[in-house]
Amino acid sequence: MKNKFTLGALFISALLNAGCDMTEKLGTPPQIADVNSVGCLVANDFYAVHFSAYLKPKKGSEREALLTPYCQELPEIGKAFFAADLIDRDIRKTPIGIRVVEIQKTGEKSSDFKEIRELNQVEPKIYSKGVVEAQADLDKEGDYALILLIGGEDAISDEDKLKITFHVGKNPFTWLKEQQVLIASSITALSTLCIGFYFYRKKRGKVNG
Repeated sequence: MKNKFTLGALFISALLNAGCDMTEKLGTPPQIADVNSVGCLVANDFYAVHFSAYLKPKKGSEREALLTPYCQELPEIGKAFFAADLIDRDIRKTPIGIRVVEIQKTGEKSSDFKEIRELNQVEPKIYSKGVVEAQADLDKEGDYALILLIGGEDAISDEDKLKITFHVGKNPFTWLKEQQVLIASSITALSTLCIGFYFYRKKRGKVNG
């Protein structure tokens, strides 16, 4: 497996190539905020990749020339760029098609979903450098998937499809967890205050007595 430096170099190189052509779209060469954070492992029974997603910063933003890598949780809608580093060197000689779709989850597994609409499709081609890239306009919050069709048009079975799901926007489960932590902290603080007040009153009662 490549070390982090190699992964970071591959992603930066891929994002600067003509596939996404982000230098032209963003106006300045994109920079990765933290090279060491690039890539999260996504795999099925047959294939594995290191996946990263990047959002085009909004105009006027302090991060206008900066691309921050995300894994499978994107904080907001916008133009997104995707990169998947192929761990298996054998499939670098195999045509790979790409689809970006909006989905609705139907089960607990990440692969359990039905497609709602297609946002982008990239014709099959060989990625000899080992980095698959795509982009899409994510216009609303929700669940999405980047689907790699290993073998291109011959990728008929699910075994030849690596489905990388990701969420855009505030994750309701994350929000619920944050609220639970906030409530627990408030209860702890209130309990501490009440206990302190109880002993304070008790001490004053003894003094007055």
